[in-house]
Amino acid sequence: MALAVFNDGVRPFMLDFIQGRSTRSATTAVSFGLSAGFIFGLGAPMALSTGVLNPWLVFLPTDILGILSPKKWIAPLLGGAWGAVVVFGLNGANSIAHDLPVDFLTALQQMSTPILFLFTLFPVLAITKQFGRLRGGIAAVVELALVVMTMKVWPDIFPGSIAMAVGVLTLIGFAVNKDLAQRKADRAEAAKSAAAGGLPPEVKNGAGDDAEDPMASLFGASALRLRRHLPLFMLLGAGVCVLAQSHVFGGGEATSFLIAKGDYAEAAQVDFYRAFGFVPLIATTALASGAYGIAGFTFVYPIGYLMPNPFIAAVVGATVFALEVLALSSIGKVLGKLPSVRDSSEHLRSAIGDALGLAILFGSLMAANVMGGGLGILIVGGLYLLNESMGRPVVRMAAAPAAVIVGGVLLNILYWLDLFTPIKG
Repeated sequence: MALAVFNDGVRPFMLDFIQGRSTRSATTAVSFGLSAGFIFGLGAPMALSTGVLNPWLVFLPTDILGILSPKKWIAPLLGGAWGAVVVFGLNGANSIAHDLPVDFLTALQQMSTPILFLFTLFPVLAITKQFGRLRGGIAAVVELALVVMTMKVWPDIFPGSIAMAVGVLTLIGFAVNKDLAQRKADRAEAAKSAAAGGLPPEVKNGAGDDAEDPMASLFGASALRLRRHLPLFMLLGAGVCVLAQSHVFGGGEATSFLIAKGDYAEAAQVDFYRAFGFVPLIATTALASGAYGIAGFTFVYPIGYLMPNPFIAAVVGATVFALEVLALSSIGKVLGKLPSVRDSSEHLRSAIGDALGLAILFGSLMAANVMGGGLGILIVGGLYLLNESMGRPVVRMAAAPAAVIVGGVLLNILYWLDLFTPIKG
């Protein structure tokens, strides 16, 4: 039905598929090409190391299977089958891997500390990129002080939770202040022009252009298409929220480890702040393509973690999705009037990628050291560098965890050939 996909990169291609300018097989190939690296390189290692499902392992394959399905009734069967494969396959792979001489799944848990702590810095990086070194430096000092204070005063909560909240709110405050100042300056300039006999302020500000704007027409048609299928989206929201409430699913890289530890409140905070980096992207691509996100704006993740039971989670998840779909047009218009806030979203996503890229690489090398010392680092680091030199056939963020799994398999083979002795035992 092409109503929703998880992969933000696939969503822009959905308009051609919906309007018949692209075939089902071609769109499936695009979806597979953009998703395979994240499924096998990030989603699978993350799930194996934490025992918690994640959106890259669950939703990206269902994107592909859904687009591939020639009939509506086939899609839920394929999706259900994939869910069974993931659940039972994860348990089986965990059992087998933990019995190996070199237990690379336990080693993968080394990634948790760098991911959790370096993720805290993403608001600082976004502020620095958008508002310069001075404000970025001040934000870094404030975040560091908050992390130290949290560790000292509230040792039972995740140290980065307060720092991230302050960082995200500071970034949004800077962006809103800049937009308001710019709009005030624009109004003053327009009034000055009108007084001098130039264009009237309403023309100067672009009012009345919507009726002639082809993008406004496309956005309106896409929003109407999504609203026509509101009951299906409410069902989808209920399902995703129940999945999050079950605590077998984490919506992000950091939250997978927090869910695995049972820190649900901290996981909810992390995914709540993370969502702000994706709202403008999801809203604009949904309005441009007519296909929404499988997890919406992802606010159903943190809400689901905190729900007391699946029944309430289903009702709340359905309500949240209904509000999101109905508000899409308004959100698009607001974002059009707040360009700095929209830019903040892009800087947040970029900062999240930078922070996680370093954290995952560092954590993967720590895992390699646990598996095989210097030889492990040589294999894992070498595979990562080889991927870089080959032009990244595996996406950068997924390359290091994938290298850990390949390295773990190689070390086990070397053990069976009597060429390697595991560090522990």
